Amino acid sequence: MTVEAGTTSPPLTERQQARRRRILHASAQLAGRGGFEAVQMREVAESSSVALGTLYRYFPSKIHLLVATMQDQLQHLHTTLRKHPPAGDTPAERVASTLMGAFRSLQREPQLADAMVRALTFADRSVSPEVDAVSRLTTAIILDAMELEDPTPEQLSAVRVIEHTWHSALITWLSGRASIAQVKIDIETVCRLIDPADPAGHLRTRT
Repeated sequence: MTVEAGTTSPPLTERQQARRRRILHASAQLAGRGGFEAVQMREVAESSSVALGTLYRYFPSKIHLLVATMQDQLQHLHTTLRKHPPAGDTPAERVASTLMGAFRSLQREPQLADAMVRALTFADRSVSPEVDAVSRLTTAIILDAMELEDPTPEQLSAVRVIEHTWHSALITWLSGRASIAQVKIDIETVCRLIDPADPAGHLRTRT
């Protein structure tokens, strides 16, 4: 993580935040049109009207940039879900609805989805802060859908399994090895781990 974008650095100024938003928007636009290979740092800099050196201060590599783009996309999803919570009578139904909604959003822009997932897969230890941010945000989205307070280690473990399944489902779909129908079955199946009717779940939900 860079000094300007790091989680332990001082907050970005309004001007820096606007610049970062332009960079992430340019990254998403380029990836949406041409996938992973289309995201070239020089073109991102030109599209976002920032100097190439400035871009590298925010994001040291294309992998850093695309993982941050995925975080940005998930943040938009999280904001939307808080305004319009998912429907469902049980935590399992709400989480499945949330994840399939996210999947359908990615389905509308498959090249962007492929670019972000490839970056997440290729990320090495230097990208750990960005990858961790994506994981924390995914966890927060799932916990919000569950309406769960104070998750136990056991419940967080179930959430991690759901995250892994969702990520795997994205990869198999993007590679053409799974249909949308199969993805839906896999997501609904793994979400049963958090069904309050399951004695192993012991969920504590808001009343």
